[in-house]
Amino acid sequence: MAAPAGTTAFDSQLGFALRRWCAPLLDLDAHAPADDYVRRRREVGGTETARRMLTAAGVTAWLVDTGYQSDLVTSPAELADLSSSPALDIARLESIAERLARAGGSAADLGSELTAAVHRAAGTAGSPAVSGTAGFKSVAAYRCGLDFDPSRPRAAEVEAAAGRWLRAIDTGAPVRLEDPVLIRHGIWAALDTGLPLQLHTGYGDTDSRLHRASPALLQDFLAASAATGAAVMLLHCYPYHRQAGAMASLFPHVYLDVGEALNHVGARSATILAEALELTPFHKMLYSSDAFGLPELHYLGAAAFRRDIAAVTGAFVADGAWSAADAARVADMIGSGNARRVYRLGST
Repeated sequence: MAAPAGTTAFDSQLGFALRRWCAPLLDLDAHAPADDYVRRRREVGGTETARRMLTAAGVTAWLVDTGYQSDLVTSPAELADLSSSPALDIARLESIAERLARAGGSAADLGSELTAAVHRAAGTAGSPAVSGTAGFKSVAAYRCGLDFDPSRPRAAEVEAAAGRWLRAIDTGAPVRLEDPVLIRHGIWAALDTGLPLQLHTGYGDTDSRLHRASPALLQDFLAASAATGAAVMLLHCYPYHRQAGAMASLFPHVYLDVGEALNHVGARSATILAEALELTPFHKMLYSSDAFGLPELHYLGAAAFRRDIAAVTGAFVADGAWSAADAARVADMIGSGNARRVYRLGST
């Protein structure tokens, strides 16, 4: 949608941050006008812009959700090449199920086929990830809401749901998994692999209902899934980051990030990070950017996190509440250490 007269698409916290922090990477002054930024970006070219932004981000390993418009954006292999850092796949469960539905088959077999496909994607679960799939993701918040039945569905329920879905597809319905029974089946299959499971929570696109995306709605599911031993990662969480912190403090297998919010709230990002740290155990929070499409978002996410964690923990140190050594240790845990441990990245 075109911006109204007298405004630009850069008139937001994100747009101002982009002009402030990304412009120098394109050889422009900080706060360069929007038109100058767009013109210079075209001169530099998309590939070189991506290389500059991704390299400047200083990310040592990428975990990439490949389930959304994967044919239109940079692949993990391309991302690794541009940045000179390894990139690992986060497999989206709904996309796996949708590929199976497109391939045909019967309602009686779809549940077992989905389980098998999830386990194939996991590969040798339990060994350090060096390539391939490092974890799974569900967008249940978009498809059925997070107030789903927390229990593992029975085989008969799965077959009945598969039958409804496949019949709808046969009559021309889009191949989009929205059935809560099949979504739950995929989630539990992923938990059985032992790899981390990401769940989108909080703010998202227009097809997500925000009141059904609060991580607090997952409390019964989190209690039910604790015995699997698999980590559950609450993604993004804003504006429910305090509720997410409560879940992480209650359940030993629950982790969170607030990466999506840090880019979008711009100059207010340190406040959001500080609020998320109020209750979240420090070994339970992970850095993320939630970057998609523009390489600038990868750079902004990393740069903003570094500034924000330094500002927040620095204030704690200045107040005498933390030691400088503790501040440095927490920043390292959130920035990389927790991800290396939970996603079994080894020395990647």
